[in-house]
Amino acid sequence: MKIDLELAKKYSRPGPRYTSYPTAPHFSEDIDPAHYEAELSDPGTPVTDEISLYFHLPFCKTLCYFCACNVIITSRREQIEEYLVTLKKEIDLVSSRLSSDRKVGQLHWGGGTPTYLTADEIRDLMEHIHSRFTFADDAEISVEIDPDEMSLDRAVALAESGFNRASCGVQDFNLEVQEAVNRLQSYELTEEVLGMLRSNGITHINLDLIYGLPFQTVDSFAQSLEQVLQLDPSRLAVYNYAHVPWLKKHQTLIDEATLPGPELKLQMHAQIIEYLTTTGGMTFIGMDHYAKPDDELSLALNERGLHRNFQGYSTRAGLDMYSMGVTSISQTYNYFVQNAKLISEYRKMVDAGRLPIERGIRLTEDDHLRSRLIQDIMCHLEIDLVNISAEFGINFREKFAGSLAELEPFAEDGLLVDQGDKIVINENGRMFIRNIAMVFDAYLPGKQQQGSDTRQRYSKTV
Repeated sequence: MKIDLELAKKYSRPGPRYTSYPTAPHFSEDIDPAHYEAELSDPGTPVTDEISLYFHLPFCKTLCYFCACNVIITSRREQIEEYLVTLKKEIDLVSSRLSSDRKVGQLHWGGGTPTYLTADEIRDLMEHIHSRFTFADDAEISVEIDPDEMSLDRAVALAESGFNRASCGVQDFNLEVQEAVNRLQSYELTEEVLGMLRSNGITHINLDLIYGLPFQTVDSFAQSLEQVLQLDPSRLAVYNYAHVPWLKKHQTLIDEATLPGPELKLQMHAQIIEYLTTTGGMTFIGMDHYAKPDDELSLALNERGLHRNFQGYSTRAGLDMYSMGVTSISQTYNYFVQNAKLISEYRKMVDAGRLPIERGIRLTEDDHLRSRLIQDIMCHLEIDLVNISAEFGINFREKFAGSLAELEPFAEDGLLVDQGDKIVINENGRMFIRNIAMVFDAYLPGKQQQGSDTRQRYSKTV
C-alpha cells in the first residue's frame, strides 16, 4: 500500500465505521417493544437456521480515557449482582419467543469488562444461557477480557463454560501512553493471563491495539507491535483512535496537544500494515483487522463469508443477532433494535415483563440493497454490478447513476477501477473504504458533505 498524505488529507472527513447500515444515529423511538415482540415470534423469511447472541456486561472498575463503549464504573458488587438478575430475566423473555430449532452459532460477551464478574458469576450466567438456548457443535463462543480483572479461577470458569475465544485489549505497552489514558497494563501481566487461558484450552486469542493515542510515535508503536506479535495472537484489531469528546465527555481528560497529528498517524498506519503483513505474516482482513492465514476470519475472507457487524469484522455472515443487556443492539433481517440506555429504565421494563427496547429502525428494501453494497465494499473490496442487479431486480447503473458519478474522483485518484461488470477497490483504496461506502449511504446529510450533523456523530475516516 502506498500512503499518499495529500490524498489522506483530501478524504479525511467524518463518516461511519459501518458496523451497521443504517447506522445507529438513525434509529427512531417509533420502534418499540411490540415491533420486536412480533419479530421474535414470527421473523418471516428469510430466517437463519443459526443465530448469534450478544450479551452486554457494562461494568468496569476504572475508566479508560480513550473508551467509546457504553460502560458503568463501579466497585459495588451488589450492583453487578442486581444486573445479572435482570439480564437473566431478559434472556428468558427473548428465548421463550424464539424457535427452539434455531441453534446458536456464535456468542459474545462484551463490555465493559465481562471478566469483572467472579468465577461463580461467569458459570452461573453461562449455565442459564445454556439452559435457554441450544448451541451448534462448532459454535464460536468468545469473551472480552481485561488482564487486570483476570485470575486463574476465572480462566477455569470461562473454559468450563465453553468459551473458546478471548479478546484482550492491549492498546499500547508504552508506559507514558498508558498513564495518559489511565490504562496501566504491563506486557508481563498480559503474557501471564494469556498463558492462563491457553493452559485451559482457550487458544484462540484476539488482541486489540489503538493508534493515535497521546505521546505515541512511530518508533514507540513499533515496539508495541513487536511485543504483541511475541504474544502470538490469532487475530489483531488495530483501531484508529476516535477522539469524540462531544460524544464521550470523559475524553476531555486527554490533552489534545499530546495526540499525534494526521501525518504521524498516517505513518503509523503504513507501518502497521507493512509490519503485520510481512514480519507478522498476518492477513490484512480489512480496515483495522488482521488474522493468521489459517484463522477462521482469513478463511471467511477467501470464501466470501466475511461480515461486518457491531463487533467489527466477523465470520458466519448473515446470522440474526439477538443482543441482551443495557444499550445492546439486535439485528434481524427486518429490524435493528436497541435496548434502553439507562440501567434504571432497562430494569424497569424487564421487571414488568417487557422487552427493553427503546428505539430502532425497520429495514426497507432499499436499506437491504445499500447494506449489501456497503458490506461488499467493507469486506470484499468490490461491487459485482451484474450479481447485484440480478439479485435485487434493478439496473445498477440507472439506479446509482449519481453514486457512480461520486465515485469518479476515487477512480481519478487511483483508488478504484470501474471494470464495467465490477467496481474493484485496489490496495491504495483500502485506506479509504469508509469514504467509498459513504457514496451509497442514503442517510448522510449531503452524502459526502461535511454537514454539522455528520461532524457531531462520527469520527474522521482517515
